Amino acid sequence: MVFLGMDIGTGGTRAVIVDANGKVVASASSEHAPFRATSDGWAEQDPADWWRAAQEAIRAVLTASKLQASDIACIGLTGQMHGAVLLDKAGDVLRPSLIWCDTRSTPQCNWLHTMIGREKLIELTCNPALPNFTLTKLLWVRDNEPEIYARVAHMLCPKDYVRFRLSGSYAMDVQEASGTLLLDVTHRTWSKEVAQASGVPLEWLPELFESPAVCAKVSADAAAKTGLLAGTPIVAGAGDQGAGAVGMGILKPGAVSATIGTSGVVFAATDRPVRDPGGRLHTFCHAVPGRWHVMGVTQAAGLSLRWYRDTFCPGTPYNKLNELAVKVPAGSEGLFWTPYLVGERTPHLDPEARASFIGLTAAHGQGHLVRAIQEGVTYSLRDTFTLFAELGIPVRGSVRLGGGGAQGALWRQIQADIYGHPVEILTAEEGGAFGAALLAGVGAGAWKDVDAACDAALQVAETLQPQAQNRITYEHGYATYRKIYPATRNLRG
Repeated sequence: MVFLGMDIGTGGTRAVIVDANGKVVASASSEHAPFRATSDGWAEQDPADWWRAAQEAIRAVLTASKLQASDIACIGLTGQMHGAVLLDKAGDVLRPSLIWCDTRSTPQCNWLHTMIGREKLIELTCNPALPNFTLTKLLWVRDNEPEIYARVAHMLCPKDYVRFRLSGSYAMDVQEASGTLLLDVTHRTWSKEVAQASGVPLEWLPELFESPAVCAKVSADAAAKTGLLAGTPIVAGAGDQGAGAVGMGILKPGAVSATIGTSGVVFAATDRPVRDPGGRLHTFCHAVPGRWHVMGVTQAAGLSLRWYRDTFCPGTPYNKLNELAVKVPAGSEGLFWTPYLVGERTPHLDPEARASFIGLTAAHGQGHLVRAIQEGVTYSLRDTFTLFAELGIPVRGSVRLGGGGAQGALWRQIQADIYGHPVEILTAEEGGAFGAALLAGVGAGAWKDVDAACDAALQVAETLQPQAQNRITYEHGYATYRKIYPATRNLRG
């Protein structure tokens, strides 16, 4: 018995096959076309490209595993959150998807806060209106493309669109739905009040499920396109942060992870919906039934380093950049990076925030720039730990690291030093696709629940302790970093 997990990310689709012992049997991926981004905050992708990549990744992982399609007991999906996929009555895509980092919908956020009230919206959904959320993107289409809006019959998020293509079913898990701004997060159901106030018909919204629940089956048409077996069950899965937390074992109160991918997320599991009155943290349903989570988001985490490389030294391997950065002392000799390439969520909630190097001198070289980027991203993530302390959200033991920021030794140590907590690396950090596969295993009955799946599958490979001298340097550095945004936020062209 094996399980297929798929992650429909921003840059590509990844597929992993995991066995009943929680071991990865095979993995494969297929890149997406680069998303279309503009200077005014637009970011779009073509859902057809996700489906193309999904087919390629599924066929590739089946080949790599040397298994039969009949060996796959269940499928789990995860992917980039918040993207608005708008379909007509026939299930055809009406326009490219406005994805998670699209920030054009600030006017629609303001409209929602006026219509419903900001405090009331946080009461109903545990979150304020932000340009990243799905509802605000839908409302932008309403206001700017009324001819398309008039044809909308269904609204999905990216991984749920791929499930639709796999099965013909319109379904979504409650963890993903938390990021639409249409979910009553406390009661894990669609908010009739928010839908009515925003003019969104409830029939546009897919059926809701808990993450490990089977909600669809592979269709004959999709089986022919992917090599899967028709009738293979598919669980609801979770958005990338929920599934990634499962893949890292962040399930119970006090457990915390820090993941640096394209964006960066500090994620804490809770046993109740903890609301931040300021809306600076997101409060979502967890992929574990009956639990919730809070998270802070840095919009351009790994994206900051990728932007630097692709702009100033295209094609240079990241390990070469790290070799330069490791020669630079902690604190980058007074150089700071604020990672606001696509605005910022936590804690500023400012889609107009802009990135900057601060303190640049002729003595700084490429290694300083690279290390300052890694430190600046980590300072930004530390802002979430500061909010956790303010709201009484516990951080017990080590912080588990994931994503590209967990791959390099330097960035791992920087995180331990800036967070002020020991950090852990798992033996097999396969990210969201792995977590989706574990959810599929629970749905197939291989494990009784998500906790049992993680107990069976996860092991810690390494623990790093904060270095005392670096802690002192970074405490001073963080105090300076926190002064930069207030000092520069009005300096916009």
